[in-house]
Amino acid sequence: MSLRVLITNFKLSGRSGSELYVWDLATALLARGHRPIVFSPVLGRLARELREATVPVVSDLRGVSAAPDVIHGQHNLETMRAVLHFPGVPAVRVCHGWSDERPVQFPRIRQFVAVDDTVRDRMIGEWGVPAARVQVLLNFVDLTRFRPRDALPATPARALVFSNAAARHVDIVNAGCADRGVAVDAAGASVGAVATAPEHLLGRYDLVFAKARCALEAMACGTAVILCDEAGLGPLVTAANVDGLRRLNFGIRTLGRPLTRAGVSRELAKYDPIDAAEVTRKVRSTAGLDAAVDGLIGIYEDVIEEHRRDGPADAALELRAAADYLADAGAGLRTAHSVRSHAYGLLRQVYFECERSAVLRAALPRRSAARRLGAKLWSR
Repeated sequence: MSLRVLITNFKLSGRSGSELYVWDLATALLARGHRPIVFSPVLGRLARELREATVPVVSDLRGVSAAPDVIHGQHNLETMRAVLHFPGVPAVRVCHGWSDERPVQFPRIRQFVAVDDTVRDRMIGEWGVPAARVQVLLNFVDLTRFRPRDALPATPARALVFSNAAARHVDIVNAGCADRGVAVDAAGASVGAVATAPEHLLGRYDLVFAKARCALEAMACGTAVILCDEAGLGPLVTAANVDGLRRLNFGIRTLGRPLTRAGVSRELAKYDPIDAAEVTRKVRSTAGLDAAVDGLIGIYEDVIEEHRRDGPADAALELRAAADYLADAGAGLRTAHSVRSHAYGLLRQVYFECERSAVLRAALPRRSAARRLGAKLWSR
């Protein structure tokens, strides 16, 4: 059955994890004969690229004249706009990370998907989502785009810090790699080098410092990977630990140690090109896009069938759920629009803009000092 799937996202103007997830999913559904439509209030380059791939994109749901069969929701506001605009259409809500917002529990959101065990634990243990309504569908990589590089050298020569937050920790990584004679580059929004085609970039390096989706893409390309981000340092990914780390999406739970020069150097000493090749083989055999899309289509079909079997939704119940959402959202908006919140947000923006310049970055206070300053301003 060909499905009309409405996919929501809070923006389509950059290259964040959820935006690239939308690209992979929408183009894969289209290739299989389904009819994806993408809705986001903020459109940009990625929206243009989706349209070039003949995927319809809208910032106003009034442009969608035929109701979808199912809504694939990401982020609360956009998901709620979609389910309220299309009464009678069931939905799936996908959560991408530990820091994602608490998902709205709306009667027609019949299934919740977590990209790893970490997110599932928070959904069930803190956000009150019924365990029976949560499935884990591990993150994936498009294996047709991210092709394996040639065999790795016996000793690494070039490393890449691959993260939109690279400016915040590249200096520590660089220091640790310098101890072992490894040159370091960085790619990501914070260093002014957005990787618009990472599939062509990653294979130029022997070693990549990354987390989550970025780490998975690097493994698929055949590079060795050390899990790393400003939050902390994780291990070198090996054939022995890759399966367990993938259950955690190579994310926040894997970054349990402080990021230090000595720690980077110790992980780098474990580099093994033969073991890295085995990691790549495992990733390419288990983490492909096709299997993930199979899983999502199965979930779509299940919620459509469940919705059909249960009959029309209770309108009064839906209105109360919408009212509860508006009450929570209103409280958040009042906080967000406070003077202190605007001042704090402006300071953060200025700080991170300065981090893009090596000269200005050297003049900035240490991150701990900057945080103390922000906390002091916030408390006034």
